[in-house]
Amino acid sequence: MTLSARNNFFRGGIIFAAVSLIIAAAGGYFAFSFFPETAGAAGPRSQGIMQLVAVRLAAPSAYVPYWTLLGTVTCSLIGIVLIYYFFENTQSPEILFFGLFIISLSFEFIRIVLPLKMAFPFPAMYLIAIFRALFFGRYFGMFSLFAAGVYAAGMDMQKQQNIFLMLVLASLYISLNVPIDILVWDSTFLLWNGYNSMLKVAETGIMVITIITFFVSSINKGSKNYITIGIGVLMAFSGRNILFNSDSWITLFPGFFLLLAGAWFVCTRLHREYLWL
Repeated sequence: MTLSARNNFFRGGIIFAAVSLIIAAAGGYFAFSFFPETAGAAGPRSQGIMQLVAVRLAAPSAYVPYWTLLGTVTCSLIGIVLIYYFFENTQSPEILFFGLFIISLSFEFIRIVLPLKMAFPFPAMYLIAIFRALFFGRYFGMFSLFAAGVYAAGMDMQKQQNIFLMLVLASLYISLNVPIDILVWDSTFLLWNGYNSMLKVAETGIMVITIITFFVSSINKGSKNYITIGIGVLMAFSGRNILFNSDSWITLFPGFFLLLAGAWFVCTRLHREYLWL
């Protein structure tokens, strides 16, 4: 893929993230008073890395899910703008897929639809299609990180468009076939879906392989930058996981810290690795 084509992906991501942020902000304005009602009707609490501790230390807040999704979309917009600015003229196969991971965070604005339904009732059947788009974004982000690791291991750069298409198709296949219950949602305003435990195990396995791939790339290429990049990917993925499942204030700030710090490690080290090429 040429630099021009890759940068077009980033420009499209900037537009998508900006529109998502506007929708999230506007939706929050109209549905803010309905957050307690939405949270009160929630079923189980969310599950995640820090939730095992959080459920014992703090009760869920009706407002944390909104600030989480708004902050995540804001991070997505700022992140992709910075990636575009600093890598506009720098060829790096990994940064395309890490950029797609950052763009995928913008899909979190969809969670505002649930309290909006309380404010402006509409047929519940539309929730299924809307939330499938959210699941698509989450799976696409995970697979994009995996693809970044594959390219770090030395895959041919000419196959980027084919890999991108495969990521889209795999994400679509999973998101379209996951059962969704429109009558039950958790404490993060996420509709309950089937195969949740199985998908989390698969997600963990994919990320472990991705991190190992970056470490192996460091040995094969003789570059310590890939060790830091691998650590950054782990931090960014952990922060993403925490934010996706955050329903209390004690998990909100660690999630943002890990996501931002991880993204900074990945981008600065990749820029250093490819700056002079």
